[in-house]
Amino acid sequence: MNIKIITVGKLKEKYLKQGIEEYLKRLSTYAKVQITEVADEKAPENMSDAEMIEVKQKEGERILANIKQDTHVITLEINGKMLSSEQLAAKMDELATYGKSKLAFVIGGSLGISDEVQKRSDLALSFSKMTFPHQVMRLILLEQIYRGFRINWGEPYHK
Repeated sequence: MNIKIITVGKLKEKYLKQGIEEYLKRLSTYAKVQITEVADEKAPENMSDAEMIEVKQKEGERILANIKQDTHVITLEINGKMLSSEQLAAKMDELATYGKSKLAFVIGGSLGISDEVQKRSDLALSFSKMTFPHQVMRLILLEQIYRGFRINWGEPYHK
């Protein structure tokens, strides 16, 4: 399986980079995983609704430019569907079984994702009703993808 994680903004924190590198190494046994960072749009502190939409649209264009036509897209959204680790594992297994070997997970910027990216999404996924920094979500997502492969392969993993 080819998995692409498309995320807005650069990762600066060393501790997050180390955790991400560890999970990318672990995942290399199961899949080809690539992280694509797209530039975040510089925005003033206090924005109007129109300015927020514009920022999301510009970031959305950058995200969509990195998604191929034959890719199954899962966006991370606060109002998305909540799945257990086992359900996410089953979803990944189902996609692989039915020939969807290209999978993209999208993590938007601090304002979320644009309507255009939401329309391109095949599944809106929520990890919680809480809001997490998008940099931290990279690590959480990679851990859950790794956990999913361990579940699907019948391998032990802590609960």
